Amino acid sequence: MDILALIPARGGSKSIPKKNIALLGGRPLMAYSIEVAQQSRLITRVMVSTDDPEIRQVALDLGAEAPFLRPAEFARDETPDLPVFQHALTWLAENQGYRPEVVVQLRPTSPLRRVEHVDGAIQTLLDDPEADSVRAVSAPCLTPYKMWRVDPASPYLEPLLRAPGLAEPYNTCRQYLPEVWAQTGYIEVIRRATILELNSLTGARIRPYLMPQVRMLDIDEPLDLVWGEFLLEHGKY
Repeated sequence: MDILALIPARGGSKSIPKKNIALLGGRPLMAYSIEVAQQSRLITRVMVSTDDPEIRQVALDLGAEAPFLRPAEFARDETPDLPVFQHALTWLAENQGYRPEVVVQLRPTSPLRRVEHVDGAIQTLLDDPEADSVRAVSAPCLTPYKMWRVDPASPYLEPLLRAPGLAEPYNTCRQYLPEVWAQTGYIEVIRRATILELNSLTGARIRPYLMPQVRMLDIDEPLDLVWGEFLLEHGKY
């Protein structure tokens, strides 16, 4: 089975210029996603989608493929993931006749993954032919049953969620609240048909891949790189 790891790495980040190749532990941020894909026993091809020639060259130097430069209309601040993946799959089909059955999204901004989690998420999809996708989730640090909304038309707080049988879930011990899971952004495994035929990165039948509640790292601001250096140094991931 052809399983493509697709690593989206546009060049126009604002908070950290060229964020996807910013250094973490002395290595380009993107290197961690490429390396874990290369170590996978299930992934058959590793590719980077970028609009930036410098990032493309770094990807090639790291042993990934980067057969095209992504068009500018798919690399804006507001561009969602779906058209990026549709563009890559369409380009590969039209230019190389390559049509992977499964696509794995490995975001460079979530660098500290373990290969067993990547392969575990892929295997979850392979074991369920009815699933459209698999998404990595973990127990959240704060349950949404203790979150609130502020309505501009009202001076009072409104609970974000209600819980059956509980009048005030926000005043209830966490262990008595419904179990919830937060998406981590670490691993997403998607069937090609989900992307191109359902026009979705998830579809309706989404299998969870349950990850332990570790110290998740999502690189968005310069301080996140400092936190990442600490996690790397102490192996806390």
